[in-house]
This record gives sequence, C-alpha cells and structure tokens, in this order.
Amino acid sequence: MAPRVLSSLSFILLISLSSNIIGSHSLSHPTCAPPPPVVPVPIFSTDVDLLQFALNLEHLEAEFFLYGALGHGLDAINPELAMGGPPPIGATKANLDPLTLRVIAEFGYQEVGHLRAIKTTVGGFPRPLLDLSKHNFAKLFDQAFEHPLKPPFDPYANSINYMLASYVIPYEGLVGYVGANPNINGYVTKRLLAGLLGVESGQDAYIRGWLLERAEERVLPYHHTVADFTIQISALRNGLAKCGIKDEGLLVPLELGAENRTCNNVLSADANSLSYSRTPAEILRTVYATGDEHKAGGFYPKGGNGRIAREFLEDY
Repeated sequence: MAPRVLSSLSFILLISLSSNIIGSHSLSHPTCAPPPPVVPVPIFSTDVDLLQFALNLEHLEAEFFLYGALGHGLDAINPELAMGGPPPIGATKANLDPLTLRVIAEFGYQEVGHLRAIKTTVGGFPRPLLDLSKHNFAKLFDQAFEHPLKPPFDPYANSINYMLASYVIPYEGLVGYVGANPNINGYVTKRLLAGLLGVESGQDAYIRGWLLERAEERVLPYHHTVADFTIQISALRNGLAKCGIKDEGLLVPLELGAENRTCNNVLSADANSLSYSRTPAEILRTVYATGDEHKAGGFYPKGGNGRIAREFLEDY
C-alpha cells in the first residue's frame, strides 16, 4: 500500500505545484491591454473636425495658464505646436501666491500635452490670434455686471482676480467635450476625448473649489463677493450662448442645487447632476462675447481656426 499512497501524494503535489506555477505566471504577467473595440475603426473622418475645433480652446487655456504662471507661453515651451500662429495679445505673468502659481503652471503644462495629443492624432492648425489682455478681460467683466467696474478688472493683479478670470476658461472646454462625445465614433478618438474631458473637468473643479472657499470674500476694491462674480459670469455666458441654463455660479437657488437640497454649487450640473453640454456654435457665441458664432470678438479678434469655426465666419 505504501508505494500506492506515495504515488498518489506525488501526483497531488505535482498538480499543486503546476497550479502554483501557472498562478504565479499569471500574476507576474497581468493583462493591461484594453479589450478589442466594438467598432474597429480608430478615427472616423467626422471625428476630426470636432476634435480640431477644441484646439481653439486648448490654445486659449495653454497661453493663459503658461503666461499667468511663468511669464511666457507656448513659443517658449513647445513652439512647434503653435504652427506659426501669432503670439497672444497682452498675456503677462500674474501676481500669484506660491501654491496657486504651482497649480497654474501645472495646468499650463497639461494644456501643452492636450495640444500635442490632439494634433498628433487628428492633425491641427496654427494657433489663432488670442486677446488675453487685461483690457479684454475688463470688458468681459463689465459686460457681466452690466456696468463698468472701477477700476477696470485686472486678471493679473492677484490670485483672486486670476482665479476668477480662470473661471471663465476651462469650463467651455468641459461642456464642449461633453457635447462632442455623442458624435465621436472612432475608438482612438473616443479615448482621446475621454482623456481630455477628465483633465478639463479636474481643472474646472479645482478652480471652482478654490473660489468656493473664498465665496463670501469681497473682491477688492469692488463691493462684490467672489460668489457674485461667478454668478454674473455664468449668467453672461448663458445669455451669450442663448440655449438656456447650462452654466451656474458657486451659489444657486435651491431649485438648481443638487436634488433641490443645497444652494452650494461647487460643480455646475443639471437636474441629475450630469455635466451640461454645449455645441460649437454655443461655445463660439460665448468666447467671442458677441452672442453670434458668425461674429468674431472677445478672446478671438479674428475668430477661431479650423473648418467649423471658419465656416461660421464665412457664412456671415
């Protein structure tokens, strides 16, 4: 009996050892590749224009953040991505506290990555002419309050002013990517859009959270709080876009708060707490500050670039 028992034990040990080897091999070589795409087309031709349109906003963010933190822009960091486009008007270094400076510099570098990712995936166009001057921001904030602020608003004067000016910018990219999402079909372009949207959302959330901590502070020398500024800017953008409420300040009426239970509004979202979406036409009406996608102005004195933006201008 002993040889037979020994033989059985040997077999069990062999099976156990083999299982351990296989298990160890699986653990040391985990699968990291995504599953095969449902639609095996990397980029649809219809994806290209929508993602290239986003370059207008990505260029705006890159220059504003880089100049605000570092005092120089894309031409100093990665000039090839500008593709010969004109330098921005009036951009300059902001007077930021150390932590805010580091965060804004990081945002600027992130935008460089976004530009590279889009242009290497679907191609691109030269940087459009951008007006980032304090005079242009002052006009925008005057428009929001429906009267001239005295002295004129200077986005580069201090951290609060700069973060209020930043409140104006990444949100347009966020709602633009949400709006583009249903019309992006390639698996490569879907992944690109998801990655862009994730970071844009994070930037917007950080800015809103930073401002919410100071919501009741006065923005000196004005008699308006930080929350007042965000409410007025959001109302202006809703009015310019002309498609209802898709933008909310840091404090909202209870009926617009999450589940109608809070007036706090760190994230702007609809009745189901889903991000709002905007079309390219809505975005152009807003960033042009004209309420008309056919009429350039605001941050884009000569209009945006790419087929979508240029066709709106040519139709005028």
